[in-house]
Amino acid sequence: MNKIVIVGAGYAGMMAAVGLAGRTKGRDDVRITVVNATDRFTERLRLHQVASGEEVADLRIPELLAGTGVEFVAGWVTGVDAAARTVRVDDERVLEYDRLVYALGAVADTAAVPGVEDHAHTLNSAHDAGVLARRLAGLKGAVVVCGSGLTGVEAAAEIAGQHPHLDVVLAGRQEPGADLSPRAKAYLRAALDRLGVEVRAGVEVVKVLPDSVEVAGGEGIAADAVLWTSGVRVSPLAALAGFEVDDRGRVVTDPALRSVTHPEVYAIGDAAAVRQGYGPLHGTCQSGMPTGGHVAASLAREVRGGRPRPFRFGYYHTPISLGRDDAVVQFTKPDGSPRPFFLSGRRAVWYKEAVTSAPWPTFGRIVRLPALGSVWPRGGRHTR
Repeated sequence: MNKIVIVGAGYAGMMAAVGLAGRTKGRDDVRITVVNATDRFTERLRLHQVASGEEVADLRIPELLAGTGVEFVAGWVTGVDAAARTVRVDDERVLEYDRLVYALGAVADTAAVPGVEDHAHTLNSAHDAGVLARRLAGLKGAVVVCGSGLTGVEAAAEIAGQHPHLDVVLAGRQEPGADLSPRAKAYLRAALDRLGVEVRAGVEVVKVLPDSVEVAGGEGIAADAVLWTSGVRVSPLAALAGFEVDDRGRVVTDPALRSVTHPEVYAIGDAAAVRQGYGPLHGTCQSGMPTGGHVAASLAREVRGGRPRPFRFGYYHTPISLGRDDAVVQFTKPDGSPRPFFLSGRRAVWYKEAVTSAPWPTFGRIVRLPALGSVWPRGGRHTR
C-alpha cells in the first residue's frame, strides 16, 4: 500500500489531490488522504470581495472529492514526525504516510510589527474576511490598508468601491503596481484616485494602535479599522520536523519539488522554496497550481516505479481587480517582468473573473482528465 498524505487543501494541495486521484484511478495499492483545517475551500482570490461585504460561493471540499476514493480529514495539522513518517491532526489522530505532500501555505505575518496581532484584520481565511466585512458594515471614518502589494491594492479598491463613505488609505513601502509596466502602473494609480483611495507610498508601518497606525519617523495615520496585508509567514511545522527550510521557513526543494533532506516529502505552493532559472517562485495561485499538478504526476510515476522529473514554470500574467467594475491585467515574461501590453477596463474585468473562477471547475475536470493538470507554461529558455 502506498499511503500518500496531502496536508493543506488550498490551490496547490487541491491540485495535487485531484490530479493524483485521476492518475491512480482503479489502483487498490494507493491510499490518498487530504487534511485541511476546514471542509470549505478558501478562494483566496476572492477574499478581498468577502471583506467588502460581498457574497461568494460556498465550495465544499468533500463534495468535490466524493467518488474519487480520496479520504478527507478536517482538522489542524499539529505535528509532523519525519522519522516515524506520521502526521498528527488536532493532537488526537495520527496518520501514517509513505509519501507526504506538504502544502500548508502561508498567512499574513502579524508578528513582525507590534500591535498587528491585537488591532489589525487579515485576509487569512473566509472567516477573517467576514469579520472585517461585519466591522465595515457599520463603520464611519477611515480604513487603513497596510501593505501596497497586489493584495493591498485589491482590498483597498474593493473596500472603497463598496463603501464610498469611508476614507480608505493604502500605506506601504512601494508604489502600488511597482512591478507593472509604466502605462499599466499609471492606469492602476488613476483607478485608485478615481475610487478615492489615498496612497501613502514610501512609508514603513512600525506600530498598529487601537485608533491609528504609526509609521517610521513618528507620524500617525488615523484609523478606525486596519487591514494588514504586508508580508506573510509560514507554519513552523516544517522546521520543527527537521526539513531543511529557507530564511522564511519554507521547505527547500530539489528540482523535482522534493525536500532536499527528506525525498519522500514533496513541498508545493507558498510553503515551498522553489527555485527556477530566474529565481525563487513567489506565492500565487498562478504558480501554486502547477506545483500541485507536477507533484501529482511525479507521485503517479513513482507508484509505477518511475522517477520524478524536474519542475519548470514561467509566469504569463498579473491580473489585478480594481473594484467590481475595473481591473488591469499585465502580461509578463516567464520571469515575471512586464511585457509592453496589458488589458484594462471591461476586458480586464472579464479576464480577471475568468481567472478567479477557473480553479474550482478545473479541479473537477482534472479528476476525469488528469493530463489537464500538466498543462502550464514551462518558461522556455528562462527555466532551462
